[in-house]
Amino acid sequence: QVQVVESGGGLVQPGGSLRLSCTASGISSLYVMGWYRQVPGQAREFVAATVSDGSIRYGDSVKGRFTLSGDNAKPAVYLQMNSLKPEDTAVYYCQVHEYYKGSVYWGQGTQVTVSS
Repeated sequence: QVQVVESGGGLVQPGGSLRLSCTASGISSLYVMGWYRQVPGQAREFVAATVSDGSIRYGDSVKGRFTLSGDNAKPAVYLQMNSLKPEDTAVYYCQVHEYYKGSVYWGQGTQVTVSS
């Protein structure tokens, strides 16, 4: 069974930075990994993810501020979040997508709060 674990959330002032980490275990097929976020009462929003061709996609609201990097050996992905805004406040979820199997796995989420 695939397990996904996030860490690195917390409270930060506007303009500050945070780095989220996500590690996975039990992956048995080709996969991509990424981050989504959700505010209570709203739909889960795409943030950033690796693509099967090795490229990285970003949501429009985070382009130029967030950077996704990965370590295939672990496997893991890291989300460097800079120039944080109050509207970035959300629970951030890591996703593993085993795309040949069509299986999707989620972590438990980590809270990011941007407030002065």
